[in-house]
Amino acid sequence: MADFKSSKPKVQRKWHHTKPLHTSRKEFSGHLSKELRRELGRRSLEIRKGDTVKVMRGGEKYSGKSGKAIGFKAPKKQVLIEGIMRKKVSGKEIHVPFKASNLLITAIEDKDPRRLKGKKTKKQAAKDVP
Repeated sequence: MADFKSSKPKVQRKWHHTKPLHTSRKEFSGHLSKELRRELGRRSLEIRKGDTVKVMRGGEKYSGKSGKAIGFKAPKKQVLIEGIMRKKVSGKEIHVPFKASNLLITAIEDKDPRRLKGKKTKKQAAKDVP
């Protein structure tokens, strides 16, 4: 939210709902597991389709379950996870949406070689400082 300088709540709300996709994508970030933190040298990463995630918060029913991220609800900043479903009153089954901050990334999809390229880790940033 550093792209604008207004202190008016109305303007801040408008920015939140109309900001470009490349900036709102960062709101889909989740914490990495301890193994991935050591491996990548980072604390968090944006969740993508195919990443395996574990639900850390979300009620007794869903807490502790894990599955692959299969989709996103961009306007509400929510992630859909494979295998975690609930029934509607009509009997139809739907995926339960979760906020990205309530998820832990346990495995990342390695299809895209450019995913981590260009993103400096804390170790790399410390080396660059003279």
